[in-house]
Amino acid sequence: MARIAGVDIPKQKRGVISLTYIYGIGRSRAKEILAQAKVDESTKVSDWTDEEIGRIRDTVGTFKIEGELRSETQLNIKRLMDIGCYRGIRHRAGLPLRGQRTKNNSRTRKGRRKTVANKKKVTK
Repeated sequence: MARIAGVDIPKQKRGVISLTYIYGIGRSRAKEILAQAKVDESTKVSDWTDEEIGRIRDTVGTFKIEGELRSETQLNIKRLMDIGCYRGIRHRAGLPLRGQRTKNNSRTRKGRRKTVANKKKVTK
């Protein structure tokens, strides 16, 4: 396994795919990184030389990735919650924030169903 930005990337996969294992790097950014490092994107990680890995590490270092990106995202969410805007309130309540319906769906955000018992009718 090659280790880039503190992440073990799989050796048996192509370079473009294996770089996406790093948080903050998707397909397009992986292609951009490999182009800047002058490495063919179709070659497998196991075929990379030490020199190529070094160039890729240097190129990846210019981007905001992994822990730095995660902490920035968390700070942005905390800022929204602190100022009390709509999105911050939705974050605080654990509800979807981008206009989705919540009557039937949104189980990912709301969690498992909490069953509420019906009121029992009085019989005469």
